[in-house]
Amino acid sequence: MERTATRRPLRRVVLLDPAPLMAHRKNQDFDSSADGEPESGDAFARGASRDEADDGDDELEAVVADPADASDPTASTSRVGSSDSDLQRRLTEEHDRYLRLAAEYDNYRKRTMRERGELSARAQADLVKQLIDPIDDLARFAHVDHSTTDALTIAQGAEMVEKKLLKALNAAGLETVDPVNQTFDPKLHEAVATEPALSPEDDHVVSRVYQVGYLFGGQLLRPARVVVKQWNG
Repeated sequence: MERTATRRPLRRVVLLDPAPLMAHRKNQDFDSSADGEPESGDAFARGASRDEADDGDDELEAVVADPADASDPTASTSRVGSSDSDLQRRLTEEHDRYLRLAAEYDNYRKRTMRERGELSARAQADLVKQLIDPIDDLARFAHVDHSTTDALTIAQGAEMVEKKLLKALNAAGLETVDPVNQTFDPKLHEAVATEPALSPEDDHVVSRVYQVGYLFGGQLLRPARVVVKQWNG
């Protein structure tokens, strides 16, 4: 019966150097010490015998690459040069970006400082503007004729100027600390003297204020100087 050989798909093997393949085939065809055959045997017949023995094995298609392509120094040098060029380009771009960011931050810092100074100047100007009227009133009472003006009128005028001045300052954010009959608070008050308390409930209670304190925007400008009651039992 005639045997039908089934051919399997070819596998491609890439060899960079054809010398080892040629030497291997030469040794298989003509080495008598390995096969035990005489050197004068028919090489074609031996080749046919090997083809029949390897009928079920895969067939190889050797594709030999040109060694010059694998060891081309020009291509390798070109790739290295291209890599260095890309690295230098990226370094230059990052350096330019850093310089732009530094310049933008410096401009922002200068602009912020200028705007802060302008805002502070405008706030001070607004406060001084509110103090102009009380200053005018104070100037008028400071130059009255004492021979024709009694003391009561001068006192009332000074009280009016004080109220007007405090109104302007309170509008700007000033708060008065006047803690009469309040519990002593060391954060806002400064005890300059003590006096005996009549009952335990009056212990550490402010009895008198020598000098009022002031807060501005929640910040203590000056504590209130007070006299504190103390229970001795």
